[in-house]
Amino acid sequence: MKYVVSLVAALFVTGWGMAQTDSTGRSSDTIKVGNFIIIKKKKSGSGDEESVWKNWDKDFEIRTEHRSHRRTNISTNWFIFDLGFANFRDQTDYTAAQSGGYFRVLRPADGQVNANSFHLNNLKSSNVNIWFFMQKLNMVKHVVNLKYGLGLEMYNFRYDSRISYRKDPVPYVYNDSISFSKNKLYVGYLTVPLMVNINPSPDKKRSFSFSAGVSAGYMLSNRNKQVSAERGKQKNNGDFSLEPWRLAAVAELGLGPVRLYGSYSINRLHKESTRLEQYPYAVGIRFSNW
Repeated sequence: MKYVVSLVAALFVTGWGMAQTDSTGRSSDTIKVGNFIIIKKKKSGSGDEESVWKNWDKDFEIRTEHRSHRRTNISTNWFIFDLGFANFRDQTDYTAAQSGGYFRVLRPADGQVNANSFHLNNLKSSNVNIWFFMQKLNMVKHVVNLKYGLGLEMYNFRYDSRISYRKDPVPYVYNDSISFSKNKLYVGYLTVPLMVNINPSPDKKRSFSFSAGVSAGYMLSNRNKQVSAERGKQKNNGDFSLEPWRLAAVAELGLGPVRLYGSYSINRLHKESTRLEQYPYAVGIRFSNW
């Protein structure tokens, strides 16, 4: 480090004559380069580079200028990415649901739809979100902020069962006669989150922060993707009597560079007519600047 600074000082000595005067014509013993300030403490008896190389610490003082970071009242974060696990809380009364028209039995040997029919593979049920943007609006001294945005929420519910979604001509579910190596229900929403953000240390980029609020999403698409030895790959698209709107409680926790998020559906995944009461939730990691 000593040799680097010495070389810088030597270079400035050779051109000091051109930098001796400022814009007002007055003499100056200070040169500013970016955040660095080089101050000539005394006039050196020799202006050659060898002398400066040996005695730079006596002839010069180098300081760093500390610039205060100016915070804006509105800051924008583009293209935030979430990766997490998905599941749902099942409050269905399956005995009562059997009398509705949503559950069907195509073959008596396959049995009736019950709680086991919706058993999830927890490790493979995922939630992936892409937020096109999020904004933070200062409310109280940058400690209390309002966060909002727009993005796409994608849920993949992986079943460890033979449950199948169909629409012929009305939606229904049933236990299939074969087993699947992959049996997934995909649901995607266009979502707007609205949260209150608390940041006790707004001057620190990687401080503790907490956000909580609600989100509203509209379902864009849903499908049941299945893979089996007997039928190969199948995709069944359509309205499977899922609720078109999703209302959820959402939260975010910032611990230094790490961001954790969570969401819990206030309304059920399926329409009331299905008699299914399943409330999806997700937890995971958020890749975001704040």
